[in-house]
Amino acid sequence: MISDIHGCIQEFNLLLRRAAYNPQEDQLILLGDYVDRGKDSRAVVERVMQLAEDCGVIVLRGNHDQMAYDALTGQDDKRDTHWITNGGFDTMLSYCGGTASVLLRHDSSWKDYAEMKEYICREYKEQLDFLGSLPLYYETDTHLYVHAGIDPSLADWKSQRDYDFIWIREPFYNHPVTSTAKTVVFGHTSTTDLQDGPEIWFSPLGDKIGIDGGCVYGEQLNCLEIGDEGYKTYAVRLGEVE
Repeated sequence: MISDIHGCIQEFNLLLRRAAYNPQEDQLILLGDYVDRGKDSRAVVERVMQLAEDCGVIVLRGNHDQMAYDALTGQDDKRDTHWITNGGFDTMLSYCGGTASVLLRHDSSWKDYAEMKEYICREYKEQLDFLGSLPLYYETDTHLYVHAGIDPSLADWKSQRDYDFIWIREPFYNHPVTSTAKTVVFGHTSTTDLQDGPEIWFSPLGDKIGIDGGCVYGEQLNCLEIGDEGYKTYAVRLGEVE
């Protein structure tokens, strides 16, 4: 399991090699946030789509994937502004290159922004359709995988709002999960907010595992492996090369 790649394609590919990912033997699950903040969102989405098609990788939806999709395919100034000010600028650069850099840094015209949106929707429709179609969660017999978490106050977590699957924070990680006996594996909240360090966080109650190491903020990209011998962890620091 890997989460919150945020355009860090170099670190993502290195982490797969470090964990010795073998699609013939391993089920890879990605927990969302492929775009925004990092510099190579387009490359990450292309790689994730290839992995999903060729290797059966399970690809879940994150809040940044939803924000990007809503902004780029819609006509809502508030959604546009929210996305651009939360890492969307870097995604625009990734898809539009130097043109976006000039226009977005030196010309605040919404007309220019709208033209770039139109360009991305036209040239990368397949990628946008992919981001807009991703599921919110995935279950096995022992674990529940989700981007942000589930609402512990609900008797049936499947009845919660779609919003909470990709946005919930404190109400989830600060309270015990009682609506399922499965361990919830999640991203979204950097583990540095849950403990002293970016390593994978294991809840003292054993009901949750947080794997977002805050790579795009200068920390690390984590991988959690669940096998017959229990848990193994792997990590790549931002900017690390072999």
